[in-house]
Amino acid sequence: MTSELLPQIGATPPERGDAARNRALLLDAAAHLVAELGADAVTMDAVACRAGVGKGTVFRRFGSRAGLMRSLLDHSEREIQHGFIFGPPPLGPGAPPCERLLAYGRARFGQIGVEGEILRASERVADDRFGAPARAVALTHITALLRECGVDSDAALLAEALYAPLDASLVMHQTRERGIALERLEAAWCELVRRVVHSGCTAPADAHAH
Repeated sequence: MTSELLPQIGATPPERGDAARNRALLLDAAAHLVAELGADAVTMDAVACRAGVGKGTVFRRFGSRAGLMRSLLDHSEREIQHGFIFGPPPLGPGAPPCERLLAYGRARFGQIGVEGEILRASERVADDRFGAPARAVALTHITALLRECGVDSDAALLAEALYAPLDASLVMHQTRERGIALERLEAAWCELVRRVVHSGCTAPADAHAH
């Protein structure tokens, strides 16, 4: 799979040097606030105050709180995307498709474990949650791997079903409210993948991508 086959995350024209610096300043302020207060408590006013700019500057740069949260996630999303397009196997090319699919899920669970607060906030406030570029990238990748595994019937719909358990809000509810270990969720997701692809999946149960 090449990058040409995937919708690109955050595909925007190159920024001027000063605009890029201002953006980095605002994202740094937001990241520190998330670390101190949790994502749910971070407001555009608070980010503006921490960065020493007017609130209008933050809104002009990110459009909304959802836009700010998505921008915070952009770097890690790009890392995952780069990993499955260009990185080493099993996440990247070179491993059997089922192994790559399992590695993708494990990478996503790992991201939620580290950045779940931001992921959850982004999902909760986004008006276009189901049309977000990052989601389109993920579904395109999962669909392609399912087809490589020999799953031709409703591969796109099955990709949606496999992506749903990776929802940050759901995972955080399961881990925090229900006390389910992240490792157990990851193992269950991997078992679901194996059941969906049937004999096309030859990856061993303990083949971790971490």
